[in-house]
Amino acid sequence: MIAELLKKEVIDDLTGNILPYWLDRMQDSRGGFYGRRDGSDRLDDDAPKGAILNGRLLWTFSAAYRTTGRKEYLEAADRVLDYIMSHFIDREYGGVYWSLTADGMPLDTKKQFYAIGFVIYGLSEYVRATGDRKALDVAVDLYRCIETHSRDAAKGGYIEAMTRDWRPIDDMRLSDKDTNCSKTMNTHLHIIEPYTNLYRVWPDEGLRADIMHLMHIFLDIMEDSRTHHLGLFFDDDWNRIDANISYGHDIEASWLLLETAQVLGDESLLEKTLAHTRAIANAALEGRRDNGSMIYERVATPDGSVHIDGDLHWWVQAEDVIGLVYLYRFHGVEEALAKAFDSWTYIKDNLIDREGGEWHWSRRDDGSVNRDDDKAGFWKCPYHNSRMCMEVARVLSL
Repeated sequence: MIAELLKKEVIDDLTGNILPYWLDRMQDSRGGFYGRRDGSDRLDDDAPKGAILNGRLLWTFSAAYRTTGRKEYLEAADRVLDYIMSHFIDREYGGVYWSLTADGMPLDTKKQFYAIGFVIYGLSEYVRATGDRKALDVAVDLYRCIETHSRDAAKGGYIEAMTRDWRPIDDMRLSDKDTNCSKTMNTHLHIIEPYTNLYRVWPDEGLRADIMHLMHIFLDIMEDSRTHHLGLFFDDDWNRIDANISYGHDIEASWLLLETAQVLGDESLLEKTLAHTRAIANAALEGRRDNGSMIYERVATPDGSVHIDGDLHWWVQAEDVIGLVYLYRFHGVEEALAKAFDSWTYIKDNLIDREGGEWHWSRRDDGSVNRDDDKAGFWKCPYHNSRMCMEVARVLSL
């Protein structure tokens, strides 16, 4: 009964709230989608347009079309695809630009491999939805860019960023909040994610080997064998350079890694991954509160003190629901389904914007709505929440 109600409610939110917001309020008459609406839902039509937002938009609308068959979602996916192909792809050096001006000119031309990964994710999902050969060719070309320029052939894994023409870059950070280092868990997570999706439509043996390599990085290097939390920041030699814990990334990784093992279909890998991801999910749930919400992260400061990010971010709550549903369906944790519904109830009561549509960025630790961060923007995309809706409905239908 809980499973059927949860499935119905998340799909209703997808089709009646999240996606209509982007279709009605974010389509740019100049092409593609606007770059930003602020936390008070005011349009900033001069905001830069990011590769991450556009890659995630392409994934979202492609997946929504594949899931529902609704023509308006395919039209939106086509719109994003055209914009990516026309504006974000670097025709001279390869890869994708980090950002564009509001009217579609290159702005920040660095090559952040996290962003390239998300464009692969979107393109491969478009291929799943339509079978489009051109989109597949571009996705494969971008995958080869990552393997050529980001892969550390000597020590394993992938570096963070390079200049437009593939030279070393001093500041590798994904955002101002991150540590400037050569290898991060977050980028690796969002390389294995698109690689897995690409493998669904292009089962290349070299790609399979690269995914297996990434699984080794996560399960044998990044996962702390004592706590089962994933390390976040590393140097070239895989020495961990922080003591932070990201409950949000832990719970997201717990199901994405299991999904990868399922797609690859290797029984020994699947058995190993089931054990590891159960432990990673349990570690992540240390950040879950009694009201069904999940804390984003625990930050250890240089002076030895610990800071808890008490903001309850939209994406962390979405990933928590998926992680709990995976615990229920694939790990046999019966009580996890009721917890997933509790987490969904927290989202309904606290994050969904009943007046303006979509979800708010977060609830502050004092319970107030965070309007300082974007309603839609460079990082606030219909990806975590839309994916939660579709993945929960898919898994609970198995």
